[in-house]
Amino acid sequence: MRVVAAMSGGVDSAVAAARMLDAGHEVVGVHLALSQSAATLRESARGCCTIEDGGDARRVADVLGIPFYVWDMAERFKRDVMEDFVAEYSAGRTPNPCLRCNEKIKFSALLDKAVALGFDAVATGHYARVVEDRDGRRELHRAVDPDKDQSYVLGVLSADQLAGAFFPLGDTTKPEIRAEARDRGFFVANKPDSHDICFIADGDTRRWLTERLGEQPGEIVDAETGAVVGSHSGAYAYTVGQRRGLGLDRGRLDGTPRYVVDVDAPSNTITIGTADLLGVNAIRGDHARWCGSAPTGVTAVGAQVRAHGEEVPAQAWADGDHVEVRLAERLRGVAPGQSVVLYEGTRVMGSATISSAWLER
Repeated sequence: MRVVAAMSGGVDSAVAAARMLDAGHEVVGVHLALSQSAATLRESARGCCTIEDGGDARRVADVLGIPFYVWDMAERFKRDVMEDFVAEYSAGRTPNPCLRCNEKIKFSALLDKAVALGFDAVATGHYARVVEDRDGRRELHRAVDPDKDQSYVLGVLSADQLAGAFFPLGDTTKPEIRAEARDRGFFVANKPDSHDICFIADGDTRRWLTERLGEQPGEIVDAETGAVVGSHSGAYAYTVGQRRGLGLDRGRLDGTPRYVVDVDAPSNTITIGTADLLGVNAIRGDHARWCGSAPTGVTAVGAQVRAHGEEVPAQAWADGDHVEVRLAERLRGVAPGQSVVLYEGTRVMGSATISSAWLER
């Protein structure tokens, strides 16, 4: 097969490209230029998409002896990921930009362009597995390394996108990948991993959003009493379940820890409450996407609402573009805008964007 290996400049994508070459595929390395003003060097391990990263990817391609190209997708990334990120926070929701990038960039824009140029598939360094069932249909499964499993952020892939995807690292642990990279002579073997959110290199999401949305002073209200207990400079900077950074006057509270329990964007109001108000066992999701056929009827599933969160037993049923999920136990801090990804054993069934969550007694 003719395969585009997405090469970020890190160790994972380097080994993924090498493994596709070892498997006998015709491989071309592609680095995605996602920044319109790429920095020369990383500011920290959080960053990516720098000129340094592009150079690292090119040097790995040279070691492998494969062609290498840089594809400029900065405008598409800005529109579909960064502007979406700002719009979601502005609306009081908590998005996951990695899922959006996988959906809109790596397995839409990149895969579409690759296919248009005559390639058969795209390979990435994600930790997940593609398994063929007895009928030859491709299924997405968790990686064998639970600490690195990235199947959650791939839960947005459609069956057609999954048909054109390879994840060569899913059967290997991260320490083994680094050892393999050293054995292959890749100088990126010990390069630090990049972390979410890649386009906020210093990790200060509040500052980054404030630069784009400006300060928007509002009130912080106690859920139990309705009293105003504080103020904020923008509701967009808060998410359900947040405890730190609230700037509350402890003297006006009873000493019990308070958490954000609601973000009301239209009124620019943050509501706080005690931990018992955070637990939910019912979720409604929109924008459902299925890695295969949509489930029919009420189905027993495992539900996960964060990239590194726990999987909770649940019942789910699909209704067109919507999904209803009833959890077997309460989850705390489930926020609109997050994704709920559904599993059957290790198999990823699909995902939906959470529109609401509540406690159903």
